Amino acid sequence: MRPGKPVQKNASTMKMVGRLVALFRRAIDLTQHELADRLLVAEATIAAIEQGRRPLLPDMAEAMDGIMDSKGALSVAVANMPEIDQFPLWAESYIEHEREAIALSLYANQVLPGLLQTAEYARAVFRERVPAYDVDEIETKAAARVDRQGVLHRQIPPTVSFVIWEPALGLAIGSREMRRAQLEHLREYAQLPCVSLQFLPFDSPHHAALDGSFVLLESPEHHHLAYTESQRGSQWVADPDEVSLLERRHAMLRAQALTPQHSLGLLDRLLGEQ
Repeated sequence: MRPGKPVQKNASTMKMVGRLVALFRRAIDLTQHELADRLLVAEATIAAIEQGRRPLLPDMAEAMDGIMDSKGALSVAVANMPEIDQFPLWAESYIEHEREAIALSLYANQVLPGLLQTAEYARAVFRERVPAYDVDEIETKAAARVDRQGVLHRQIPPTVSFVIWEPALGLAIGSREMRRAQLEHLREYAQLPCVSLQFLPFDSPHHAALDGSFVLLESPEHHHLAYTESQRGSQWVADPDEVSLLERRHAMLRAQALTPQHSLGLLDRLLGEQ
């Protein structure tokens, strides 16, 4: 961490610690009001902690452990909370859905999708962030991004369709060796049985998604959702009409893109030029 930088606790972990507090409280049949009275704090403070909106401080964690006989679990959790938030809360929900999805359809136009990035490529992407991440943040976020790729190696993996605009392949971040390793990684992943990888050529006369990248998901319960990101936030799309619009765009993108076989040929040509 940079000297003098205030500690920003991991918001996702704050939420998890809050759930632990609620679990231990209910286990001894205490209401939030009763726990607040014993701790000499406002009931709203307990509610905020349990909802992950307020950090649980060490002294209060120790007091809660004593009241709820939680064997020091809360104190240990607070002492070991990571200072880096791997995923903002708005992204955490997406990652949960991604982990469980039976089908994913992605369109990317700026950088390669996180599910296809090597660790070094992910580090290079995070190094471009303005304002800059510190070294620890880059390493944590890159590791978390690569860990997400486990979804493609599940015993029963999702069916995944990637459509990537060709200019993303030409992004010149990182070293030449890193870029070659990334192309080889793409070629390897393109041959997974669950994956369809297609590139929309730079010189294509048609482009069905000029508005930007997006992800479509199908849940195990066959709910269809969409997810979009922008510079300063993200948006879940659940309205059937809006999801249908993006599904039609993705279908058109697949028709406009190179076939999976020709996309492998593009990767081979690029590898030959490296």
